[in-house]
Parts: sequence; structure tokens; C-alpha cells
Amino acid sequence: MNDTLLFDSLTSPIPGIRQDLNIVPIKDDGRDLLYFHDVMGYASPNFALDSQVQTVLSLINNRTSIKEICELSNGNISTDELLEFIQLLDQNRILNTKHFKLFSNKIEKQFEKSSVRKPVLAGRSYPENPEQLDEYLTTIFEKTSPSSAHKAKALYAPHIELSVGQDQYVEAFSRLSSLKPKRVVILATSHYAGYFPDIYDGKPFIATNKDFKLPHRLFETDRDYLNRLNNGGSDIGITFSDRAHRIEHSIETHLLFASHFWEHDFRIVPIAIGSFDEILYHNSGDLAGKIDRFTDQLKALDDDETFYLISGDLSHVGKKFGDETIAELMKDDIQVIDKNFLEASVNMNSSQILSNLSAHYNSSRICGFPPLYTFINSFGNLNGEQINYHWWDETSTESAVSFGSIIYC
Repeated sequence: MNDTLLFDSLTSPIPGIRQDLNIVPIKDDGRDLLYFHDVMGYASPNFALDSQVQTVLSLINNRTSIKEICELSNGNISTDELLEFIQLLDQNRILNTKHFKLFSNKIEKQFEKSSVRKPVLAGRSYPENPEQLDEYLTTIFEKTSPSSAHKAKALYAPHIELSVGQDQYVEAFSRLSSLKPKRVVILATSHYAGYFPDIYDGKPFIATNKDFKLPHRLFETDRDYLNRLNNGGSDIGITFSDRAHRIEHSIETHLLFASHFWEHDFRIVPIAIGSFDEILYHNSGDLAGKIDRFTDQLKALDDDETFYLISGDLSHVGKKFGDETIAELMKDDIQVIDKNFLEASVNMNSSQILSNLSAHYNSSRICGFPPLYTFINSFGNLNGEQINYHWWDETSTESAVSFGSIIYC
């Protein structure tokens, strides 16, 4: 990026620090640092600053200029020094500046133009080397004897970090060992649609025509199916503006584990699903209508050769997720919420799911609600069986995530 685009005014307000960044205090070799974690991947990797800059950072608020900050410092900071610091932040995409907006838009446009969605978890959550990945999958599945459901139609399973939910993944995906579907529709939580409100307003169903790449395999997308789904003759709330898929892990995780048993050729239908919060407040409005029409179309396209993977976790609670109370003290109440959600889901009772969550407006942040509600709203006559349930307490952040699995036959 051309350095002439960096912020260079002494008198104009300095653009604020990006609100989507998480600034985390860390220690490194005895030094107190501030680590800038960017879930969207725009900022420079591993960017950190000495914690002594905290005071200056607090003054970068889209209202105060470099000159004004220097005046507040009583001469301890020169305008040249501060400009250099501000440009360091700008160069590393920390500030909400023209430089950052051009860079991030370029990243998204490049992704949208590509024909393949590359893996984002390879080398981080699982091995990037194909041979090592095959060995990893073989090793973890050796721990469990497959208990296959020969007539299964769908699996609801987590997308939690692999190291956290490994045993639960193995237990759930082992149920698929004897199946050989020709098409796999993946209904998955979208964690990033909210970062692009202008694009996804009124469009909760985010499809992509891209093929999905894992280190050891390429999964071809069923574009003909997606075209038929989209051409249902009414507004079903679907979009093919797919930037929300760029770093989304919820589909990639399911493909990783399914690939261990499904070595045959099959096509995928990747659909990330955004927030359904509106129907918790108003269950007969625009969103509710789109969900009903989408699920009607999904049901109409179903056949005996199609299987459904539904990717979602359960509750997210504690300090990390904005609660004032630590997760450990919330556990009993949250597990009741999880139990009610799972029971209604096993029974494929979409109205009960909605009633349960509306009572507290999904206060525990069950992220699997949109994809699972979508599936159940489409196929209400199957038999569900809960496979597992797990509560993961992340004590370092006083937070917790729960997750579980259901097989539908």
C-alpha cells in the first residue's frame, strides 16, 4: 500500500481504533505488551506494542488531533514523534482510516473473485501437511468404534476448536461411517455476517459457489442445486455475496471430519446463516417470512441422496462474551437452557425452540440456533437422538462454551 495514503494531518481528528479489534494485555519475556488480535485478519500478524502506550491509545478517539494530544502531554510528546506513531498504527491497519478501508476492501474483493475457498484452520487447528492430516484423523478416530446410523438424514455437531471438542467430534462423526451421500447441504453458523451489515441486511442465508479446499482434498460445490434453491420464485433471503465465508470455520470443520469417512465423490452446498434475533422479538415479520420460504424451498429440493450437516455450538457465556458474571457461577442456569434447547431440537419442535429462546432473548448466545432452526423448520418429521453434551470452562477468561450433537434419522 502506498505510504502517501497514511494519515498525515496534525490538526484533523485522528481516526479511531477499529472497534472490531480485541486489544489483549500479554507478557512476553518479562515485558507487558498490548496484543492487537484481529479476527478478520486485516491487521499485521502478531502486532503488539508496549503497554506504556495505553494512555495515548485512549486519546485516539476520532475527535482529538495530533496537535491537541501533544498539548495535553505538556511537551512530553512532539508532533513528529506522535505522527510517526500514528502512521505506524495506520500502516499496520489498526486505525479506521482510508488506508485500512482500501486494504480491507481489496482483501474482500480478491476473495469474492476467487473460485476456491482456501482453508483457514490448516496449520493452526489441524496439520497443514496432507500426509500428517490423514495420520491425525486416523489416529483420533481409532479411539472410537464407529456406531453408524445407516438411515441418518442429518447431523447437528459443533464447530468448537478441535483441541477442545475432539472427543465429541469423533463420537458424532463416527455415526456417518456407513453413509455415502451424493450431495451434502451444510447449514452453518455465520460468525462474521455482522461485520458487513450493509451487505447482509435482510439476507440471512449466505451461499457461495466456491469449491472448498482442504490440504488433502477439494470439495466441489453443487452450483446447479444452489441455482435451483435461489430460483424458487420468491424472496427467500439468500445472497451469493460470500465474503462472510472467507474466514468462517464452521463449514471447514465439518468437512474436515466428514472427509475421513466419506472418501467417495460428493458435492457440497455451503450455506452460512446469519442472525435470527429478529424472530425472537417478532416472529411474524419479514425475517420469519423469509425463513419459512427458504425452508419450504429446501424441503422441495430434498431427495434420498442428500445429507445435511448442521454446524453450531450451544451457549457462550462469561466475561469473554460480555457477561458481568463469571461462567462458573452461571453454569447451572445455562445448562438448563441448553437442556431445553437440545430436547426441543431432538423432538424437532421448532415452535418450542423459538418459545424457549424468546423467553430470555437467547441471552446465553446459542450460536447453533439459526442453522438448526432452519433444518428443523424444513424437516419436522424425523427422529432425533442426542449423542453428547459438553461444557468447556475457559478459566483464564472466566468464560465457557457448551456444545453437543444430535443425529436425525
